[in-house]
Amino acid sequence: MAHFASSRDLCPTVKNILLLDSEGKRVAVKYFSDDWPTNSAKLAYEKTVFTRTLKTNARAEAEIAMFENNIVIYKFVQDLHFFVTGGDNDNELVLASVLQGFCDAVSLILRNNVEKNEVLENLDLVLLCIDEIVDGGMILETDAVTIAGKVASNNIDPGAPLSEQTLTQALATAREHITRSLLT
Repeated sequence: MAHFASSRDLCPTVKNILLLDSEGKRVAVKYFSDDWPTNSAKLAYEKTVFTRTLKTNARAEAEIAMFENNIVIYKFVQDLHFFVTGGDNDNELVLASVLQGFCDAVSLILRNNVEKNEVLENLDLVLLCIDEIVDGGMILETDAVTIAGKVASNNIDPGAPLSEQTLTQALATAREHITRSLLT
């Protein structure tokens, strides 16, 4: 009897995307796998990945490591550590393109000011980036310009014509609305 693999078995999947600070603390994380069923298991995994990669020099280009039967592709930018985890059977190059797409999209959205405070101020946009890249572990998009464009279009005031709002204006409008709602 022939065994038919599901499309999920044939496509590379992402188990998690982690964005940690220079001390290994969470900045933005999203899990797509049940490999870490509890929050404490997730925190323990993040600590392990962080401590085992801390002494490497993953600034110029992404590095690859194996942890707990997972492939971890990672890169450090300023005071942030970007990680993408896949299964040990997943293609490293595909996972690396997910990581590069995430790093570059965040850089585009933050106008090359990729540091912890800026990410925290724009956390909604960074989380939207992750949502545009991966859904339920399935890779949707790895092109940074496309990802950043979709994220930016989600934040434009629907009342304004697209041609009249830049990303900066859209963010300023959103911040203004939030500030007003908090003060009232």
